[in-house]
Amino acid sequence: MSAFGVAAVRIPLRQTPWSRVAAASSSARAVSIPSFYAYRRNMATNAPAKIKVKNPVVELDGDEMTRIIWKNIKDKFIHPYLDIDLKYYDLGLEYRDETNDQVTIDAAEAIKKYSVGVKCATITPDEARVKEFNLKQMWLSPNGTIRNALGGTVFREPIVIPRIPRLVTGWQKPIIIGRHAFGDQYRAKDLGGEPQEIEVFQFKNGGGVAQTQYNTDESITGFAHSSFKLALDKSLPLYMSTKNTILKKYDGRFKDIFQELYDTQYKAAFEAKGIWYEHRLIDDMVAQMIKSTGGYIMALKNYDGDVQSDIVAQGFGSLGLMTSVLITPDGKTFESEAAHGTVTRHYREHQKGKETSTNPIASIFAWTRGLIQRGKLDDTPELVAFAESLEQACIDTVDIDGVMTKDLALACGKTAREDYVTTNEYLDAVERRMKQTLKEKL
Repeated sequence: MSAFGVAAVRIPLRQTPWSRVAAASSSARAVSIPSFYAYRRNMATNAPAKIKVKNPVVELDGDEMTRIIWKNIKDKFIHPYLDIDLKYYDLGLEYRDETNDQVTIDAAEAIKKYSVGVKCATITPDEARVKEFNLKQMWLSPNGTIRNALGGTVFREPIVIPRIPRLVTGWQKPIIIGRHAFGDQYRAKDLGGEPQEIEVFQFKNGGGVAQTQYNTDESITGFAHSSFKLALDKSLPLYMSTKNTILKKYDGRFKDIFQELYDTQYKAAFEAKGIWYEHRLIDDMVAQMIKSTGGYIMALKNYDGDVQSDIVAQGFGSLGLMTSVLITPDGKTFESEAAHGTVTRHYREHQKGKETSTNPIASIFAWTRGLIQRGKLDDTPELVAFAESLEQACIDTVDIDGVMTKDLALACGKTAREDYVTTNEYLDAVERRMKQTLKEKL
């Protein structure tokens, strides 16, 4: 059975005394996200009370333009609506250097303790950055450090906005990329010195490079469990892709572990939902991905997932329209982040006092996905509904109101200055939409 036309199953939000879902009219665009939650009023002031977040959320601050946007998001959409304990860690490059990157390790331990973290985009320094910031050394990627500490799988899913044209026009449903966030090239070590015992290649004319890498059965097994559980949760088929015809032992281990777990633990549940699991060669899978309409999950090794997630994001219209979450096999420990970088070019313009039009949607979704996980773990449905409503406000501001940042306007073929707004103007538009929705609901 071909998987490439399967439709996602929509699951309605459970009704509670603290939340309600507006019924969509026959003429409205159908959505699976509730329009807003019903705020509880403060009887003394008749003002909506803040939602109490029962347990802390770990906040990881970042660098450059995204750091500025991150603060604006907190000021507009987090502190005014939520009574929340944020465990703050500054992962800005200067402070990472000051602490010898200990702050990154401490942040990862805090996520382990409190289960939920939200992360701003950060700089991974290269030679130029080492010189620019006068760093003690070329620090490792904080994302890689945190992922290796937590384990689990990074799942990246496009934010689909109907108004934004797809570069891959056939994609109608999301394609979720599960990236195994452990080992492979990302834990490889630079080596030098004496020759090693195992012969890899005979360098005859001049020098060259060699690489060793590893993975573990424990990590691959966790990757498989996370992928199978997400497929069941979203009612989508799952494809695992490797190049096991070439890397017979290395990639073959991934293939064998996935297949064994599927056959022994997940096959019955998959069949009951009418979905399936299949292994495909990575080159074949990429070709099928381009031809498909979407609506499935791809479980990929570390490097493949890194590359394909950006392809999927751009194919759906913009790198700024991609969610990124790290989920551990137990489904509890969770970190969400913006899938893009720190937007250095815009930051340079900001430093000159010029206006910028940076897309903040992925950064907002980093917050909302973390809040949704916190709400689910704490059984706080009003927090889940709030976060989902903020996501819908972001989408509707673009799709219904036509208010968008420059990258989205360009994706729509619009180049005039009046066709797009600045970052702050977009955030203001989202805030107005949320306030109007709140006013209508009270």
